[in-house]
Amino acid sequence: MELPININAAQVTTAYGHRAVPKLNEELQSEDLQTRQKALMALCDLMHDPEYIYKAMNIGCMENLKALLKDRNSLVRIKTTEVFYITASHSVGRFAFLEHNIVLALSFLLNDPSPVCRRNLYKAYMQLVQVPRGAEEIISKGLISPLVWKLQGEVEEEFQELILDTLVLCLREDATEALNSNVVPILKQKLISTNENIRSKAARALLNVSISHVGKKQVCQFDVIPILVHLLKDPVEHVRCNAAGALMFAMVITEGKYAALEAEAISPLLELLHSPMSVARLYATKALTMLAEAPEGRKVLQAHVPTFRAMEVEPHEKPHMSEALQRAARIAVSVIEFKP
Repeated sequence: MELPININAAQVTTAYGHRAVPKLNEELQSEDLQTRQKALMALCDLMHDPEYIYKAMNIGCMENLKALLKDRNSLVRIKTTEVFYITASHSVGRFAFLEHNIVLALSFLLNDPSPVCRRNLYKAYMQLVQVPRGAEEIISKGLISPLVWKLQGEVEEEFQELILDTLVLCLREDATEALNSNVVPILKQKLISTNENIRSKAARALLNVSISHVGKKQVCQFDVIPILVHLLKDPVEHVRCNAAGALMFAMVITEGKYAALEAEAISPLLELLHSPMSVARLYATKALTMLAEAPEGRKVLQAHVPTFRAMEVEPHEKPHMSEALQRAARIAVSVIEFKP
């Protein structure tokens, strides 16, 4: 028998008010496949409201959802991961992730054959790491290495971007596992992507990697600095900005300074001092200061002291940024004018 044209067979009739989530929670445990699917579709709508997430946490719904991640039906797994990424977009939902060990449960789907399922998983992780505790959870569960591997293995650029978004914030907390997982050569490969977002996010990830001494050494060891210098001339502003930030940290060590000088980093960094992005100007100023610590760099930059002098008194619409730029310019002048 055919249904009327305006009837949606996949739609479930949901209870109203305080009975909505308990009813759906019961249906998640049903032996009937279609009942489980309909319940998940309804939850995808309800979980946009943090109040329903809180209620779901208190009645065991999260544990039932975790169980459905192992369901043999791909649609069930897809809708379950969708519920989780919607949940992770709210602060109370991120707490649920930590409270119910959802991060590890999701990780078993990193190699799921369904691309939609993996996309939802990456979105959930990306939402979770917006808070430091979320990033720490992913690190503590040993998931940095699998994510680095997936960054290399995923063909879809959207997936690569989501993984990079997650890694960038995790690397800011701790880059140790990533550095032990070949992350620097993989990020180096992403720096030459035709996708501007991937280039920018890879440079941002390298910025965070280069905060540690081991990271700085690896950036030099894998010959990443010439590519970062090349990106200082990228047509996209935020790519240039993140490349300058990565160089700023990598050039703290002598090996990084001379690699950058050999790649002729001074000229594009001087151009970046006039960027409309204040952060890019700050990174460029600090990077040039690093180069001025080398006699060869100091000699070239002496002719540009007036530029830094002008920055010392330049006003800015954001007082904290104005102060940071002026302080960086003062330090640059003192290093450039230093006489051994």
